Amino acid sequence: MTTATPFAFASDKPVRASRAVGFWLLGCCTMVLAMAVIGAITRLTESGLSIMEWAPVSGVLPPLSQGEWQRLFDLYRQIPEYQQVNAGMSLAEFKAIFWWEYIHRLWGRLIGLVFALPFAWFWWRGKLDGRMTRLLLLALLLGGLQGFMGWFMVASGFGERTDVSQYRLVAHLGLALGIYGYLFWLALGQFWPRPERSRDPAAGRLRRSGFALLALVALTILSGGFVAGLNAGLVYNTFPLMDGDLVPAGYALLAPWPLNLFENHAAVQFNHRLLAVSTIFVTLAIWLWSLRQDLSPAVQGGFALLAILALLQLALGIVTLLLVVPIWAAALHQAGAIFVLTAILWCLYHLRVRNPA
Repeated sequence: MTTATPFAFASDKPVRASRAVGFWLLGCCTMVLAMAVIGAITRLTESGLSIMEWAPVSGVLPPLSQGEWQRLFDLYRQIPEYQQVNAGMSLAEFKAIFWWEYIHRLWGRLIGLVFALPFAWFWWRGKLDGRMTRLLLLALLLGGLQGFMGWFMVASGFGERTDVSQYRLVAHLGLALGIYGYLFWLALGQFWPRPERSRDPAAGRLRRSGFALLALVALTILSGGFVAGLNAGLVYNTFPLMDGDLVPAGYALLAPWPLNLFENHAAVQFNHRLLAVSTIFVTLAIWLWSLRQDLSPAVQGGFALLAILALLQLALGIVTLLLVVPIWAAALHQAGAIFVLTAILWCLYHLRVRNPA
């Protein structure tokens, strides 16, 4: 006689898609989106280096005594950011930047709990087959890696720098986007496990173009990470020209030349502008192309929404630049980028093509 175990469901036998699992994953996506916005605000308020310790467990609690506040402030006063940028900062001013970094880290911990606990429950209740379990375990691993990457980024500002490394910031941002997109794709599979597939070869070409657009959007967002990491949005606050020039005079200032792509304020901002405008043209071209195809309402509506979101995102970027990066505009711009990414993933998921063979 065989005895059933609680983990008998972790087989490769397909399990029926669950809307409850889908809503849970969409909730996790919403929390990741909020995390990206909180991270942007943390960056904009120069709060990211205010906590000098990585304490995954004890760090859940904020300072509960005046002595603990003073200890943390004394640690902060040892790093170059305080000595060269914020010298003379009061304890009250330190608390103002501390809270943003604390909220950012606490929110990350909450995402971990909101993901891990329901995951264990759905796993136990047999709502997940072996394949889905492995996919979600990978998501959990990526979440842990993101926590480490966050600390790795922050630690870069404790040496000789007065800010975090723009390279590590972009890596942190890129991993966050990857996790968001991965969870959103898995969520779609719970609501539409077998989306309608087109037999039209033109739909296949359109889908390939959509993947190219996805790569372009991702590159544009990552280039924006370099703008944020270098505070390059605080210069050349004119549009469409950059202080009267189409290409800024200091574009190739650094040697060797490739450094300009990642460390030159003028080049980094110009490249982000160029990629953003290119994204708009490609998005509108694909949308117009989609109007001529026999597509499902989900795909057609998705491309229309994508075009609208892309135009709004460009407008937000211009406003952010012209107003010299106010926090509210920059935070909305960060959120807008993720909405554009979401619309592309929606279209790609539903734009499935049957193999003619």
